[in-house]
Amino acid sequence: MRRNLLAVAVGSFITLTGIMHFASPSFFNDIVPPWLPFSNSFWTYASGVAELIVGGLILRPSTRKWGGYALIALLIAVYPANLYMTWDWRNRSGGEQFISWARLPLQFVMIAVALRIARSRHRVL
Repeated sequence: MRRNLLAVAVGSFITLTGIMHFASPSFFNDIVPPWLPFSNSFWTYASGVAELIVGGLILRPSTRKWGGYALIALLIAVYPANLYMTWDWRNRSGGEQFISWARLPLQFVMIAVALRIARSRHRVL
């Protein structure tokens, strides 16, 4: 039961984050590393779609295992944006710098949680 709650919380969070890519794309556009091909909006919307898919996979018990593994891949794929954000925010206020630095280890915590979700045994009705 506890692991199901964790999966629902993570799946909901990732789904909400995916929605935010469409509701407020400017924040996400600003942290796309400039050396990537295509436009910043392309990466914002592509990662938003990926987050919506992964969130849905995690929320559904029959696809939760694959959703957990997909989340790991997604978190690794977007890590360069977190690194770029930390570098780009190096001259911002202390609070903003703290947020950018805190995101770096938090990504590894999220990977560990996603692995736990992927490895959990879930009853499928």
